[in-house]
Amino acid sequence: MLCLMEVANPYIFKIKPYVPGKPIDDVKRELGLKSVIKLASNENPFPPSPKVLSAMAAASRGVNRYPDGGCFVLRRALARKLNVDDDQLIFGNGSDELIVLAVKAFAAKGDDIIIAKPSFLIYEIASILSGARLHQVPLRDFHYDLEAMKAKINARTRIIFIGNPDNPAGTYVSQRQVEDFMRAVPKSTLVFFDEAYFEYVRAKDYPDTIALMKKYPNIMVTRTFSKMYGLAGLRIGYGIASRQVIDILNRLREPFNVNSIAQAAALAVLGDEPYYRNIAREIESQRQYLYRTLRAMNIPFEESFTNFILIQVGSDSTAVADALLKKGVIVRDMAAWGLKSHIRVSIGSPSENKRFIKTLGEVL
Repeated sequence: MLCLMEVANPYIFKIKPYVPGKPIDDVKRELGLKSVIKLASNENPFPPSPKVLSAMAAASRGVNRYPDGGCFVLRRALARKLNVDDDQLIFGNGSDELIVLAVKAFAAKGDDIIIAKPSFLIYEIASILSGARLHQVPLRDFHYDLEAMKAKINARTRIIFIGNPDNPAGTYVSQRQVEDFMRAVPKSTLVFFDEAYFEYVRAKDYPDTIALMKKYPNIMVTRTFSKMYGLAGLRIGYGIASRQVIDILNRLREPFNVNSIAQAAALAVLGDEPYYRNIAREIESQRQYLYRTLRAMNIPFEESFTNFILIQVGSDSTAVADALLKKGVIVRDMAAWGLKSHIRVSIGSPSENKRFIKTLGEVL
């Protein structure tokens, strides 16, 4: 008689489980530390605005009821903000869920998916589980090599994932690069732009992918309320695509996949943009502080268009990350991404960043 291990989806055993950053309380408990800071998960170090917290409190009184499965009020407000039709939007339990839905909808065994290497691990996990052939194109100087990705496209290519800006590199592809790339992509291939860090980008040539959808209906864009807007604990993201693509994804989407408190918080975010513009300015200021201090310490890094920085720390990133952890500073060891000499550090509050720099100096 067969056991469950023998009848499970065989592709599952090709996947290395995603390991999230360690929670602060776990580190305190395990290491007996009283003070710990977490700069590992690209979180916003500042709390949501008072308006958002108030909206969450009000929504909490109705959690005995199921949420609005279609996110009607939020959908209408966001469509107006983005200047798209309501039926061009889909909401997810974080934008991660939408990545998984896209792979389920458009890729299967025998199909091809193209991603960068290294890049966001969920692209790889979802692709392997589908049974599709995964083509991983190495970054070139920590930038997407779109010419090499073009060379991988064939009649069976179903999805191309482009993190823009990318995690973990923090770099972006420009408007001109995207337009040149899209001209080479068949209409039967979905080009999935993951724009989780969109709100942090200040580059003038960052692409307007939503506008490009009119010419290229095979584009899909996802964004999130987790990063800039500080709703990581509520898990809410959204996707923009053609009506046809959204209709397909909605057939797979779980009912009530976005909880009512998350919907209320996201709606309140849209009405409180000045608060978040101030946060964007503060993050930019802290990014420049980290650049200056890292240069002064002769520590190499990649200039970032996100709320994190990829830092080169020598030949053993795991040893450095562990040493920082023992001193109460949680960062992301990039060895799992194949970058064994790098750590990724979220841009924290001023006090957190000063503590990180001081501790990094001690460790190195």
